[in-house]
Amino acid sequence: MSVSAPGAFIEMSVASRIQLVCFDVDGVLTDGGIVLGDVDGTRLELKRYDIQDGLGIVMLRQAGIRTAIITGRESVSVELRAKELGIDDVIQDRHARKVPALRRLLERRRIGWESVAFVGDDLPDLGVMRLVGLPVAVGNASPEARKAAAVQLTRAGGAGAVREFCEALLRARGEWDTQVEAYVQSRSEEP
Repeated sequence: MSVSAPGAFIEMSVASRIQLVCFDVDGVLTDGGIVLGDVDGTRLELKRYDIQDGLGIVMLRQAGIRTAIITGRESVSVELRAKELGIDDVIQDRHARKVPALRRLLERRRIGWESVAFVGDDLPDLGVMRLVGLPVAVGNASPEARKAAAVQLTRAGGAGAVREFCEALLRARGEWDTQVEAYVQSRSEEP
């Protein structure tokens, strides 16, 4: 049985085995643009993140699915966003050696490759996409990334692709409506 959200089709049997969802940053959590600057001799890098993508990640975590960022750039912005969203693991490797980094994470967390989803967009993501149980490409991914993906999203990176995937995964697991209601309830009560 497959369940769909706009553009994304995920088999229930595949969705139910996912324990960890990993995200690239530039081109997935962002539109791929980078604003570089200098403030009093200190390098400054700014990125724009989609708020609905962030809520999708919160919903995954609320459903008990671990989340991680694996990126080939180092940025304080990534650390800040990951902390805001409660992302479990953040790997920033300026050499973009994502496969060894993810291998170490999976060993530490005792998770098999088949239980991992990875959302990518370009050539640095191909190694990981070829190994995980659920490779996913954003709507504006490179042809190579789209070819490697089991799920091809319709939304672009930094513009709702992550939310599209999170919703599709939770719908395929039969958990979306429950998580929406839990989220609404948690925001409707006094602290």
